[in-house]
Amino acid sequence: MDSNSDESDYNDSDAELQEAFSKGLLKPGLNLVEKAPKTCVNNSGLKQKLNEIKLNLDWVERLDCTNKEAPLAPELAAQILQQEQKRENEIRNNKKLPQVPLSEDPVLNDFKREMMFFRQGQATVLEAIPRLKALNIPTKRPDDYFAEMAKTDEHMQRIRENLMKKQMQQQRSEKVKQLRAQKKEGKALQVQAKLQRQERKKQILEHVKKVRKGVLKDLDFDDNKNNNKNYKNNVNSKRKYKDIKYGNKRGNSNMKNTKKVFYKKRKNKNKKQK
Repeated sequence: MDSNSDESDYNDSDAELQEAFSKGLLKPGLNLVEKAPKTCVNNSGLKQKLNEIKLNLDWVERLDCTNKEAPLAPELAAQILQQEQKRENEIRNNKKLPQVPLSEDPVLNDFKREMMFFRQGQATVLEAIPRLKALNIPTKRPDDYFAEMAKTDEHMQRIRENLMKKQMQQQRSEKVKQLRAQKKEGKALQVQAKLQRQERKKQILEHVKKVRKGVLKDLDFDDNKNNNKNYKNNVNSKRKYKDIKYGNKRGNSNMKNTKKVFYKKRKNKNKKQK
């Protein structure tokens, strides 16, 4: 009978272990039975000690306020909404950031926590100032109030240096980008000029081939041909006067006629002067 009872106990413990293993309660290594820590809450003793250390002073001496947050202003609500949209876009566009919902995002929660501190401080001011005025205690906000910094000046100097380094790196990267863009534009212009020269050379060779075959008789394929004609037509008046006075040395056949016209004009001018 004893052996049967021992086997049944062994089977029961084995079944319990299998059930615990299936639920994931067993950990690798030696398994021990964990006992719950003992808790001892002596409320009466805590209240007694509180009454012993409590100072029954007036509120003016304590200046403590226990209140809830102030109502959320419309501009603050708009600022919170703007921060939520900005953070949502950052998480969506940057896959390196942890893809967590906005309610669990630590960055956005820090911003909301700061806003909660601000609203709670605002509610404290709204409650404390009327109470001080009711007690005829003057209050004045100094114009140059310097609060003690939570971080040292050396730490803030290091932060400032890091920010300046980041700014310089950003400016340097922008300059590099501009130089690369300028190099690309210069290369594009060089390629365009090279293609134009190749096209011009091709046109000249085709024109020379047509002249050799007898299709064309004029070998003048300069683009400035029309400009040269206009320049020849627009000869200044001094050149004409010298051609008339001294003769056209460029082989003009009407040189004698131009001289006669010039002398006639000169005689008529002299007659009018007399």
